[in-house]
Amino acid sequence: MGAEEQAHKDIFDRLRQVRAEAIEHARKARELAAERREMIRQLTADGFSQADIARELGVTRQAIQKMLSC
Repeated sequence: MGAEEQAHKDIFDRLRQVRAEAIEHARKARELAAERREMIRQLTADGFSQADIARELGVTRQAIQKMLSC
């Protein structure tokens, strides 16, 4: 295998690795978003308003609404 072929092989190997890592990252992000929604729902069930939660997280109330709608 020539140097150029090896370079292409290395690029494709790295591309596969990056793709696998991106897929894993997306899966983990979905899990964390679901956990976040559940915690926000629990806090609202315990009497906290969306505004209270937003203030505590440093985001807007609309951001909290959006998090709950997903």
